[in-house]
Parts: sequence; structure tokens; C-alpha cells
Amino acid sequence: MSKKSNQKRSEFHPNDYVVYPAHGVGRILSIEEQEIAGAKLELFVISFDKEKMTLRVPTAKATSIGMRSLSTPDIVEKALETLKGRARVKRAMWSRRAQEYEQKINSGDLISIAEVVRDLHRASDQPEQSYSERQLYEAALERLTRELAAVEAIDEARAAERVETALVRRAA
Repeated sequence: MSKKSNQKRSEFHPNDYVVYPAHGVGRILSIEEQEIAGAKLELFVISFDKEKMTLRVPTAKATSIGMRSLSTPDIVEKALETLKGRARVKRAMWSRRAQEYEQKINSGDLISIAEVVRDLHRASDQPEQSYSERQLYEAALERLTRELAAVEAIDEARAAERVETALVRRAA
């Protein structure tokens, strides 16, 4: 085994919660070796309980594809502060904005995800969202809530309340 894979291995351990950019928060179940196309590969086995999905990620590629540890509490606070900011509504066509929002959500960056939640949030007195707007909002909200819950070791309902409180404060 090369030094490089040993280095990667030390960053993530079984039972750690990690953020995989395209799927959000998951938990490493184990690190296993598999032979794929004649080559031995070391893989993180990551479980995403909500989606009932298991993902195998080569340990050597984990960092380059953007897999990361959970955000630190101060980044979570910055994300919650971001929610209190003014929504930045760009005047670009919806398809272009939707693409940008999708990229932010899949970046795995908590602050970017919080920006999407802030920009797409609608107070009860505002006009209804389109279906695609609602889908993006809910995806971003779920990612934000799940990481907040994992970082603060609280359940998702309490995390959702914290997010909602930050969004309501902005409106006030």
C-alpha cells in the first residue's frame, strides 16, 4: 500500500459522518478492499440512511471528488447567518438560475447551500413557488438541515426549527 492511500485513510474512519457532494450527509460503515478489473482498490462504504443507499468510494479519490468531514460549528453558524441575509434574486432566466442553484447544492459547501435556501425561501405571504423552484429549495433545505443535525448531534426536526427560525428572523 502506498503512503498516499495511508494518508487518505487517516482522514476518514468507520462511523464518521461525511458529506458527499452529490448526496449530502452519510456515515462511513467500513473501509474494505475489493478487486475491480484486476486491481485491488480500497473503498469507503458509506451509508445514506434516508435514501436507503450505500455508496462505495475509492479511498484515494475521496478528497478529489469533494468528500469532506462535517462542517465545523463556526461554519454552521456562518451558514445560519447567511440565511438571515437578504435574498439575492438574479434577473437571469430561470433555467440558468436553476442550473446555478443545482451546482451550489451539489458543491457540498454548506454556505453555498444556505445561499440557495435563503434565495428560494418564500414567506407565507409571498407568491407560490414553481415546481422546479420548490424541488431545489427542498433539496437544499434537506442538505442544510441534515448537516446541521449531524454537526450539533440533534435530531433533524430540531435542526429544521433552527433553520426556520433563522429564515423567519430575516423576514422580520
